Amino acid sequence: MVSAAPDNTLVGPAYGQSASTATFPMKRLFTLVAGLAMLLPQPADAAASNPTVTLPVYVVTASRAPQPLDQLSVATDVIGSTKLHESTSLTLDDALRGVAAFSLFRRSGSLIANPTAQGVSLRNIGPSGASRSLVLLDGVPLNDPFGGWVAWSAVTMASLERVEIVRGGGSGAWGNAALSGTVQLFSATPEASSGQVSATAGDFGLRTGEAEIAETVGTGSVGLDLSVFAIDGFYVIDPSQRGPVDRPLSSRHQSAGLTWRQPLGEHTVLQVSGRYFREKRGNGTILQKNDSESGQVSASLSGTPSPTLSWNAVAYYQEQSFASFFSSVNTSRTVETPANDQFDVPATASGASFSVTTQSGPSTTSAGVDLRWVEGETRENFLLAASQFTRERRAGGEQYFGGAFLNHNRAFAKAWRASLGLRLDLWSNRQGHRRESDVATGTVVRDDHYVSHRGTEFSPQVGVVWLPVSGLKFRGAAYRAFRVPTLNEYYRPFRVGAVTTEANPALERESLTGGEVGFEFNRGTFRFTGTAFANELRNAVGNVTQTPTSRVRLNLDRVRVEGLELAGEWHPRPKWRVHADSVLSDARVRRASVRPSLVGTRLAQTPKLTVTGGLDWEAATNWKLSSNLRYASGQFEDDENSLSLAPMTTVDLGVVRRLGWRAEFHLSVENILNRRIETGRSTDGIVTLGQPRLARAGLRWSW
Repeated sequence: MVSAAPDNTLVGPAYGQSASTATFPMKRLFTLVAGLAMLLPQPADAAASNPTVTLPVYVVTASRAPQPLDQLSVATDVIGSTKLHESTSLTLDDALRGVAAFSLFRRSGSLIANPTAQGVSLRNIGPSGASRSLVLLDGVPLNDPFGGWVAWSAVTMASLERVEIVRGGGSGAWGNAALSGTVQLFSATPEASSGQVSATAGDFGLRTGEAEIAETVGTGSVGLDLSVFAIDGFYVIDPSQRGPVDRPLSSRHQSAGLTWRQPLGEHTVLQVSGRYFREKRGNGTILQKNDSESGQVSASLSGTPSPTLSWNAVAYYQEQSFASFFSSVNTSRTVETPANDQFDVPATASGASFSVTTQSGPSTTSAGVDLRWVEGETRENFLLAASQFTRERRAGGEQYFGGAFLNHNRAFAKAWRASLGLRLDLWSNRQGHRRESDVATGTVVRDDHYVSHRGTEFSPQVGVVWLPVSGLKFRGAAYRAFRVPTLNEYYRPFRVGAVTTEANPALERESLTGGEVGFEFNRGTFRFTGTAFANELRNAVGNVTQTPTSRVRLNLDRVRVEGLELAGEWHPRPKWRVHADSVLSDARVRRASVRPSLVGTRLAQTPKLTVTGGLDWEAATNWKLSSNLRYASGQFEDDENSLSLAPMTTVDLGVVRRLGWRAEFHLSVENILNRRIETGRSTDGIVTLGQPRLARAGLRWSW
């Protein structure tokens, strides 16, 4: 489906501290700030003197070349900066949940979820903490080099120009990890002598501050974005099960980005960027916590020597570390016992890409190559005895990826277009190891070194678009994509509560073969789209249950994911917008030689139905009201479908009031009904809950 003007999205979850305790201080703040906002002068209606000019929407992510939306054969969503900045959601990943096909591994978002559970999937194609979708920032992968998850907090919505989401495997031009789709974030281009600062306060000790500043430097420009975030948090264990060891989930992070953009002659532009991110989280008990720190530098050089020729080159380097402490808690939640101290997970990645695009009459051709190298290792203490860890483990390795792609799109008859994409990848895993030693003596008790292995992948894609009349489009596509398991999946065992999951260095790479057909109808103020899709995922990596307290990562021979997407948008009046998006899907195991009893079970964390929607209303020249709803049907926590999670519904409301002097006041209440949202269920019956009602207010000033 094509969403040319993205939806705001709701934040999942509910329950926790009582509403009266959590929100009373904020009520007085809201009343005071809203009252002051009413007294400030209103700006003139700029729209009357500066009429809006609508430009064609171009998308880069689908084929790695700019193409008009109406020429794409795959379902694509484009979320612009206005929708991101005015979203009722606090975090970027929750804002993207307005696209019904978008989901993280669990229902809880980055506000409260452990970073290792923040992998994204699209269309319920195998939700996993490792991510079965590729996430990019200006063409640079954001997926964690070691584990594949995504640090959504590292990127602020205010720093983005737009987000493009390609659902399904139709973005195979990106190679590894774009199995269920690709999400690309595009940074806003620094504009001379401009900026924005904002501050927000809310329930549960929430306070945030952001700043984006750009200045002219010679013939170029420099942009700086800064962000600080803190929340004291809320409880996520069901109140009836909560015990003395439980604590609110808390989070604090800071991020900074610096971008220098410099024209080099008339047709070439150089852009150099650097980013830094630091985060500390309390994970809901006395002992459990995690820290993250990352930095990256990237450089891109792009040129347009003629109207029919353009090229782009990107190089980047990333370095990060991660630490997390895990524990087990007794059934009465009165005693917490250390289980694992993952004291350091250093990971490094670097890569480069080059692409060129040519246009000749009705055809567009793009081609390119890319390289990526990843190295990472987990360093952790485990096996508790006499209140001390007695074993140290170091496990990890290296991965290399290289690929070349060619895409061609052309009109071949009146109202018809066809596209062909080809990609060839080479990959290898090297230096795989798992070494365990006695902490006290240093004696090595296990020293495994795994044989290097490699593979070659061919990822073709074909598509067709038919535009029989103005405002009506039919499209179809078939494709193949792949994903190589992460270093984390290959080499690192882990424990959550009483359940231990063993790693598997013999995992096979995953492959997806799929297709989709769809239509798009636009007539005046009404738009309606639909897509039917079917995918076969082979060698899907799953955490397969062996006993009630043990699991192992194994390949499931065949998983079938098929479904239907429907979306609509209607403007009954110029100031009104009604929108809805839905995914009805069935994701089931069809063959599992490693455990035949799993055949017919639904994949864990996959609801059959997801619906998002909302209403936007510009009540007056300087007021905007918005509401958002998200519903997901019941799903299962585990591969055996024995641990069920109830359906969830959340409703968010937001108000933006434009003030004088380029300032605006914003007020949002997420999960305003304070609905109970089940996000997890353990084998011993402990239920974790999502975000309760959270209200916040703030001011934003731009120049």
